[in-house]
Amino acid sequence: MDRRRLLLAAAASAVAAACGSTGASASPSPSATATKATVDSKATIELAKGGSFSFTLRPDKAPQTVARFAQKARSGFYQGLTFHRVEDWVVQGGDPTGTGSGGNQVASEYNSLPFVAGAVGIARTPNPAQMNDSQFFIVKIDSHHLDGIYANFGLLNAMDMPVVQGIKIGDKIKSIKIE
Repeated sequence: MDRRRLLLAAAASAVAAACGSTGASASPSPSATATKATVDSKATIELAKGGSFSFTLRPDKAPQTVARFAQKARSGFYQGLTFHRVEDWVVQGGDPTGTGSGGNQVASEYNSLPFVAGAVGIARTPNPAQMNDSQFFIVKIDSHHLDGIYANFGLLNAMDMPVVQGIKIGDKIKSIKIE
């Protein structure tokens, strides 16, 4: 966990340095400093049946995916949606139709993060260049067959795996909080 925080802090510092002014006497405004420090780094999903689980977001590896997920969560998009796919190795939700075929298509955003137990990814279309804009999944076991062909954008807090393993088809999302 400490390594992840260090990596996130390093990524945030790099972004802040890259976005900084080139003027020698310029100093950041208080509002600019506060904005740069606000990085979406955690999502907590509360289930309607009770229970919640959290995962670390990886904007350093999937910036567009994290931004889209965070925006949808903050808008309330996911409230009341179900987990429509539950198998021994994965749970999937976020489909506005609840069938596994809903949501829009966006350009895929791949990275080198491995799909280990607890990895959070985004559903993809049969066309590898396109992924879904809302459906997400959490793998319950190492699933390296997904490495490099699905967008990995987070990692479940390991102590929350029992909550994820207890999800059933039709369980509803009460809320998603982004921090």
